Amino acid sequence: MEIQQRLYDIDDLWRMVCEADDDKRYELIEGEIVEMAPTGIWHGRLVIRLGGYLDRFVEANQLGIVTGDTGYYQPADRHNLLGPDIAFASIDRIKQPKSQEFAPLMPDLAVEIKSPSNSLAEIRRKAAIYLERGTQLVWIVLPDTESVEVHRLGADGEKQREVIGPDGQLSGEDVLPDFSLALSTLYA
Repeated sequence: MEIQQRLYDIDDLWRMVCEADDDKRYELIEGEIVEMAPTGIWHGRLVIRLGGYLDRFVEANQLGIVTGDTGYYQPADRHNLLGPDIAFASIDRIKQPKSQEFAPLMPDLAVEIKSPSNSLAEIRRKAAIYLERGTQLVWIVLPDTESVEVHRLGADGEKQREVIGPDGQLSGEDVLPDFSLALSTLYA
């Protein structure tokens, strides 16, 4: 399917996805439709491992829902729809957890796992979009260095970035209080 160059919105993308006769995944960034390439084995394994740890914690504490490859957008912004590898939305924010449509909110936590088809600059750009539109915490999982970049807004509203190394602990901070995971466990 050939994609014309123009400014697209959520409705255009929804129609395209519903009408397409393929299994391709897309995101919408600044009105541009971006096709997501399939990932490799290790990427997929990390999605399942980290998603599983998060899902068990969220379910046990009845905090909300954990999703994978779900489209999220801020209703006031019709030109950005992101599909994090893993996301968490709190129970008080998710209105229709069984909806078949894109989620009309930004997740509380977005997780992007870097794959060879992504540049770190592209993923950091997405992290900024998440934070600018209401996501509180973004984890960029970096398999090559067995580390995670943590992105958040500081008290002053400035974007902050912290790198957790292979011997460190990933924390849910205020988004998922009491959640922690040793990166050595994730990357085992």
